[in-house]
Amino acid sequence: MPPAPSNRPDRDEPPLTSVRDRGDACPGALRLHTADDGALARVRVPAGVLSAAQAYALADAAERLGDGALDITSRGNLQLRGLEAGCGGELALLLDAAGLLPSPRHERVRNVVASPLSGLDGRGYADVQPLVRELDALLCASERAPELSGRFLFALDDGRGDMAELAADVMLLAEPGGGSVRVTVGDAAVRVKAEDGPRAMLLAAEAFLDAAATRAWRVRELPAAHAVSAADLAARAAAAGLDAADAVAAVPPWCPDRAAGGEGPPVPGAGHGAVYVVAPLGRVTASAWRLIAGVAERYGPGELRVTPWRGVVVVGAGEEQLGVLAGAGLVTDPASPWLGVGACTGRPGCAKSLADVRADATALLPAGAGGLPVHWSGCERRCGHPRGAWVDVVATAEGHYEVSAPGGPPRTVPLTELAGALAAARTITTPTK
Repeated sequence: MPPAPSNRPDRDEPPLTSVRDRGDACPGALRLHTADDGALARVRVPAGVLSAAQAYALADAAERLGDGALDITSRGNLQLRGLEAGCGGELALLLDAAGLLPSPRHERVRNVVASPLSGLDGRGYADVQPLVRELDALLCASERAPELSGRFLFALDDGRGDMAELAADVMLLAEPGGGSVRVTVGDAAVRVKAEDGPRAMLLAAEAFLDAAATRAWRVRELPAAHAVSAADLAARAAAAGLDAADAVAAVPPWCPDRAAGGEGPPVPGAGHGAVYVVAPLGRVTASAWRLIAGVAERYGPGELRVTPWRGVVVVGAGEEQLGVLAGAGLVTDPASPWLGVGACTGRPGCAKSLADVRADATALLPAGAGGLPVHWSGCERRCGHPRGAWVDVVATAEGHYEVSAPGGPPRTVPLTELAGALAAARTITTPTK
């Protein structure tokens, strides 16, 4: 089975050491982005948790106002594309009625991911979902939170280590026993009681804002001289009345099944009172989205959890529902080759793209699992490119792609020869250090 995409944006967000010369243009539900296929709206969904009613509302919005589909992002958020001109007001009303806009001022800073199976599969050290809800409430009530960029990321890991690869700006990690958590920002960390974790996360974000004299958007962009210190974080926690102690920021070795810093993404299939499915290239039709919501409503408490790995946990569903979901084009097989394929938007949605990379990726989908995963990019910006050992396929000119893999030189080939070049590149073994 190929490694699952990590979907961590990397190459399109280089570290900065100087003042930015432009503002944060990250799209939101109220700040739409103009693309070649129409306007784009990004709906932040903390920890990806949606009710069936909210999922139905998003499907309605996609059909009435957009292109009839939804995109799952690398933060477990949802995007509507192909929106009609002038539909922003109607979209805002629809989202507000569904409870997806609790605070218009704060909607772009509600970037919160969390272990998607927390509280469901018996793993980890604490159910972090209640902490997610508290953090979201604190963010939406904060006067300073709107100063954060639309790219600033909060993560809550229940101790299994699955959030480690997402490189969050502020991270909460549950510790053995579940009574305490570790909150980190950059290399600084404090240990606090679990119930104080969300407050400590907000304090860490405020420490970043105070340190971001360079107008940095992400913690990793801070110059060393502006980095948040453990002493500062501990002092802020103490001043807020929290019982805090210095801690090590690294992912601890006690994470269950720890591999390369933590547990990987969920595996498609059924188990532990839930079903996990993946959307090929992160795109789901409105009809398939309604089907997912219907399964959640009929067989469980009506809860969905969208993941940063372009998938959806359907709480309460079982193995008998897998066939129905697979029939809607969703990946339910852990050996599916789709789990090793990622792509940017490409044509026709992106003006900078030199190819319809999604169509080409679909046409050249590997016949089976195995080998290095593949990421397709429509131009040299490589938007959304994940970290790790990947075959890199980049459009360079009409009908041509550059193919490269760890341990091998780049090779430019026409589309007619791409299948062979891909097969060869996916067999290259990453050199060991």
